[in-house]
Amino acid sequence: MKKTQRAMSILLWLAVWLCPALAQGEEARRVIVAGGALTEIVYALGLADRLVGVDITSSFPPETEKLPKIGYLRNLGSEGLLSLRPDLVLAIAEAGPPEALAQIRAAGTRVEIVATPNTPEGGAQKIIAVADALGVSSRGQELEQSYRAAWQATQQAVAGYRDRPRVLFILAHTGGNPMVAGRDTAADAMIRLAGADNAGAGFEGYKPMSAEAIMAANPEVLLITTEGVDVLGGLDPLWDHPALRLTPAGHAHHIVTLDSLYLLGFGPRLPDAVQELARRLRTPETE
Repeated sequence: MKKTQRAMSILLWLAVWLCPALAQGEEARRVIVAGGALTEIVYALGLADRLVGVDITSSFPPETEKLPKIGYLRNLGSEGLLSLRPDLVLAIAEAGPPEALAQIRAAGTRVEIVATPNTPEGGAQKIIAVADALGVSSRGQELEQSYRAAWQATQQAVAGYRDRPRVLFILAHTGGNPMVAGRDTAADAMIRLAGADNAGAGFEGYKPMSAEAIMAANPEVLLITTEGVDVLGGLDPLWDHPALRLTPAGHAHHIVTLDSLYLLGFGPRLPDAVQELARRLRTPETE
């Protein structure tokens, strides 16, 4: 234990020596981002050249594939992250563990945590927070105005729909047993923003995809991420599920698949994502 603590102390000392510290008012030039929506904003601000690393949820735009990866945002390692010599780490509130973030700060690296409410207003707040952290507030205001205009157009488009389909979101892209989404989840927020009803609104959070939960939900449309379909090995496991087969969605094979970051990220593409979801829920794919 003592040897481990001594080794960590040495690593942190080296990190303090190697990592460039920002002077007062100096713009960050070596930025690491933990959170796909934040990475999208950095690109939208035209500052991709400042990125030296991103987490694995940062999958858009495609250029992010070329950047060094720091792992999953909830399981960050300070040693690997600091080896990239960042002068700023931008992270969403879910990033951690806290010990790793504390070690990064102790090494003299600035860490900015950005709140991530699952609301359209939250998307605007992220834009301003990222722009301010990067020292480009005026660019952030321009991007925010564009985002708000796009969101207004989306609201008008969604208001034109009169039906409210019952939609059940299936969480499968994280691995393990599939779950279904209830209230107070990102999926619930997206379904409601698209002018539909969450078929899982009878419970809070996520719960196992049991026959009881599915029959109670009785969805007309299924919603799942493309990554979730990959994890399941295709759509057959859904249509073969004995409870799902008995629902209106199962009878009609009505399903909508979208990229997880696009669907659940609540980033700058939110207006487009909501408008596409609203349209496709009314004209779902038949698989």
